[in-house]
Amino acid sequence: MDFFFEVLIGGLLAGVMYSLIAIGFVLIYKASGVFNFAQGAMVLFAALTFVSLLERGVPFLLAFLVTLAAMILLALLIERAVLRPLVNRSPITLFMATLGLSYMIEGFAQMLWGTQVHGLDLGVSDEPLEVGGLLLSRFDLFAAATAAVLVAVLSVLFNKTRMGLSLRAVADDPLAALSLGIRLQRIWAVVWAVAGFVGLVAGLLWGARLGVQFSLSLVVLKALPVLIIGGFTSIGGAIVGGLIVGAAEKLAEVYLGPLVGGGIENWFPYGLALLFLLVRPAGLFGERAIERV
Repeated sequence: MDFFFEVLIGGLLAGVMYSLIAIGFVLIYKASGVFNFAQGAMVLFAALTFVSLLERGVPFLLAFLVTLAAMILLALLIERAVLRPLVNRSPITLFMATLGLSYMIEGFAQMLWGTQVHGLDLGVSDEPLEVGGLLLSRFDLFAAATAAVLVAVLSVLFNKTRMGLSLRAVADDPLAALSLGIRLQRIWAVVWAVAGFVGLVAGLLWGARLGVQFSLSLVVLKALPVLIIGGFTSIGGAIVGGLIVGAAEKLAEVYLGPLVGGGIENWFPYGLALLFLLVRPAGLFGERAIERV
C-alpha cells in the first residue's frame, strides 16, 4: 500500500508541472478567447534566456529579473502586434497566428542564444525525501510548493483586486464590459504579461527537469489533456486537470504498463482526454457554450 501511495503522490506532484503550462493557456483564453499555441515557445524562450544569462556570469537574481522583464516585454509585443490586429477574427485564424508565432519565437531564441543543450540547476536535487514513511522527490515537492504560491498570488490578483474584477467582466461579456468603460486593450495587456510571468516559472521548472533544449517547447502538448479535463476557462480546473493527468499516467504506467506494454504513460492522458470530450466536452470546470439559433 505504501508503494501505491508513493506512485499516487508522485503523480500528483508531477501533475503540478503540467498545470503550470495549462495556467498560461487559461489566462489568455479566458480574457480574449485566443488559444495561445505559442505558450510552449514562450516557456522555451524564458528557460533559454535565463540559463544563457547564468552561463555568462550574471547573478541568479539579476538573471531572473532580466528574464522576467524580457518575458513581459515579449508578451506585450505579442498582444500588440498579433492579438489587436486580429481581434474579432475567427478562432481558427487566431490559432494559426499563434502557431506561426511559436515558430518565430523559437527561431528568434535560436538566433539569439544558439542551439546547444543547457543544463539548469535551481539548487534543488531530484533525490528522494522520506515524508511520513513515503519516498517523494525533493524537486517535485519544490515544484508543487512553487505552483501553490503562484496560484495563491493569481487568486488574490483576479479575485480581490479591481483589475481582477475587470478581467472577470471581460471574460463574461466583452461588449458589456466595454460599454461600462473597461479598456479591453489594457486588460489583454495585463493578462499577457501575467502569462509571460507564468511561462517564466514553468520554463525554469521544466528546464531544470528536462534540460533547456528546443524540444522543451513540446511540453505544450502535455497541457492539452489538462485543459480538456479541467476546462479552458478555469485556473482551478487547470490545477485539478493537472493532478488528474499526473496521477493517472503514473498509475497507468505502473499497474497497466506490464499488461499492455511499455510507453502507456505517453498516450494514456490523451485517451483519458478523449473520454472527457465524449462525456463532458466542456471539462470539469469549463463553461458550457449555449448557442441560440
